[in-house]
Amino acid sequence: MNVKIEPSWAACMGEEFDKPYFASLVDFVRREYSSTVCYPPGHEIFNAFNLCPFDKVKVVIIGQDPYHEPEQAEGLCFSVKEGVMPPPSLVNIFKEIQGDLGRPIPANGSLRRWAEQGVLLLNATLTVRAHQAASHQRHGWEEFTDACIRKLAHDRRNIVYMLWGGFARSKAQLIDSQANLVLQSVHPSPLSANRGGWFGNHHFSRCNEYLRQQGIEEIEW
Repeated sequence: MNVKIEPSWAACMGEEFDKPYFASLVDFVRREYSSTVCYPPGHEIFNAFNLCPFDKVKVVIIGQDPYHEPEQAEGLCFSVKEGVMPPPSLVNIFKEIQGDLGRPIPANGSLRRWAEQGVLLLNATLTVRAHQAASHQRHGWEEFTDACIRKLAHDRRNIVYMLWGGFARSKAQLIDSQANLVLQSVHPSPLSANRGGWFGNHHFSRCNEYLRQQGIEEIEW
């Protein structure tokens, strides 16, 4: 299993790599990947970090768990590989962007283009067993990704945090809302979005307006 993390993240998260929980996490993930099918592929586990260096982060979107069906997960929350039909939550994200900014719905569901512009697409748990949602939760990933959010909140300012749904919104306590923009809403899944609160939240235009006010290049959603 070939797993590497981008140098700037490796430098700022070095203390976490030396903690006992992380050693246990690595052992668990290695066992899982050697004994059964897991997602994303090993070289894409840290894609969120590898495509978005620490000092380039403009926006953070927090998900919970990778997709657990074949050819979906690519190490970026809500994103699926090119050629894969976008799941319902991602379709609703695209619909809100269309309504908010007038952008056409993309031809594919890969959000790599966002990551490369400075959007950290961070799942709280970075791996999963095939066909078994949440199967790698509570093995240490959440401690690591919370530490990443805390590090960003401590060392960086003027970042937009998009917290969708109860799980992501629970991370607001890790973020200084005076030094950053924290946008919260219901989750874009059909069950939540259709009850109201997702469509028309204007998170994408509000994000770009905030970045523009800080003199930061906007995201091409």
